[in-house]
Amino acid sequence: MALKQVSSNKCFGGLQKVFEHDSVELNCKMKFAVYLPPQAETGKCPAVYWLSGLTCTEQNFISKSGYHQAASEHGLVVIAPDTSPRGCSIKGEDESWDFGTGAGFYVDATEEPWKTNYRMYSYVTEELPQLINANFPVDPQRMSIFGHSMGGHGALICALKNPGKYKSVSAFAPICNPVLCPWGKKAFSGYLGTDQSKWKPYDATHLVKSYPGSQLDILIDQGKDDQFLSDGQLLPDNFIAACTEKKIPVVFRLQEGYDHSYYFISTFIADHIRHHAKYLNA
Repeated sequence: MALKQVSSNKCFGGLQKVFEHDSVELNCKMKFAVYLPPQAETGKCPAVYWLSGLTCTEQNFISKSGYHQAASEHGLVVIAPDTSPRGCSIKGEDESWDFGTGAGFYVDATEEPWKTNYRMYSYVTEELPQLINANFPVDPQRMSIFGHSMGGHGALICALKNPGKYKSVSAFAPICNPVLCPWGKKAFSGYLGTDQSKWKPYDATHLVKSYPGSQLDILIDQGKDDQFLSDGQLLPDNFIAACTEKKIPVVFRLQEGYDHSYYFISTFIADHIRHHAKYLNA
């Protein structure tokens, strides 16, 4: 599959690149960012996938989070895809900020007119890793995932639905129980239909309850002053309760004074890179 390089910038001894390609899963052109640390010049490195939140592209994380120095130090290749298909000429795709363009929710849609293009779950878990493994110096056996908000939801479900695939998972302010929150209800009813039993396989709180897999240590940072926390969009308490019941280790840090923004992410991003490096470089 042909990759077209869009940009390349030297950063902390490595290279921050952006590529474009024709996606089979999404039936459109897609962009993704990839950071190649200096260690990638001489050997294969572990890969960490970042999933961004609502309205984001591949640019938000690479320009705002300040992750490069930690990724360079620990020798991690970091991949940041876009958050949805784009330019698919689907009626209604650009009508709201929390559904359609920029809001793929990391599910495989089953409903018309979304099901042909909106297959972000398969894109993130299958097509993109295959593309990365074939074109970049990464070790396919050492892969982790993290994300923010809608992307935190994405990271958690990818890890929980694929035991053993990812060495570690973490999230910033994830949407933990989407079947019960307004964002999730809107997205899931549109992409997956009105049968709520079909929503649960994409809900981290429900997935934890039946998680059969290998040991998974989860790190979550949440800003205490996050507007979306108080609005009932994130519901981390439900997820923590489910993890506690299943004896799945979760470190949940409620950070005093922090909100939902990339200022919050940039403050704690090095901790998350270290969390993943601990497992990937073991």
